[in-house]
Amino acid sequence: MVSIAIVNQKGGVGKTSVTLGLASSAAKKNLKTLVVDLDPQGNATTGLGVYEPSKGVVNVLEDEFFGGINEIAERSNWPSDCGQTPYIAASTPNLSICEPRLATDPLGAQNRLSLSFENSNWPLIIVDCPPSLGLLTVNALFAVDMTLVVTEPGAWSVDGVARMIQTIEKIRTRRIDSKPNIAGIAVNRLGRTRDDSYWNLKLEEVYSGFSLPKIHLRTAIAEASAQSLPIHGLGKRSGAAEAAAEFDELLTLLLEGGYSENNSEKEDTDGHL
Repeated sequence: MVSIAIVNQKGGVGKTSVTLGLASSAAKKNLKTLVVDLDPQGNATTGLGVYEPSKGVVNVLEDEFFGGINEIAERSNWPSDCGQTPYIAASTPNLSICEPRLATDPLGAQNRLSLSFENSNWPLIIVDCPPSLGLLTVNALFAVDMTLVVTEPGAWSVDGVARMIQTIEKIRTRRIDSKPNIAGIAVNRLGRTRDDSYWNLKLEEVYSGFSLPKIHLRTAIAEASAQSLPIHGLGKRSGAAEAAAEFDELLTLLLEGGYSENNSEKEDTDGHL
């Protein structure tokens, strides 16, 4: 099993679109995939065509359900002709009030999601995290093998990525297996403006060892999410094939373990070599 958390504590960077793009690539590869939607906004859930889930990820978070992720997963409504249809552990309305409840557990509630993954048989799990560093994101970081930090080219991006990496490193010190590994940083919605080029280069300079393939700004990605379709299912829509190819390349590298810690000079958590 490979499990990946898509993270950034800042909202609006396109974590969900990357989650759905990777799920689309996995479907095309006929790889059985579970998407775990930990974001109370539920955009990954609706992006997979599930509007009224019968169960939700909140069930395994509140009930300490050992191995329970299999019990609450349901098949998405993506077209079957686009490959192996992914499954979803859905976000439901009560997920928004789950986090304060978890905080009242005197023994700590950071491993609820990890317990639910026990004895699961999913070749690939992709966790779409909320735009915060609360207990929902912490649960993801305690459960997965690796993290993909998604960011956009912008003035805040270098410092924002540094804070996210610091958090991941703190979690690693608290886990017996020293995970999750940092698979890399994916710059999302990279446009053709001078500002985008400047900040993309700045990110590459500071985090050269973590750099993964870019996801360029394309309307086809937003259209796929809005229509609850996989990017690979948009046919000849302008930019769809190019976007699909970028997600294919990114998924291939993630399945291979992301960037190579052995072959790259690793940055410290302040973002300096």
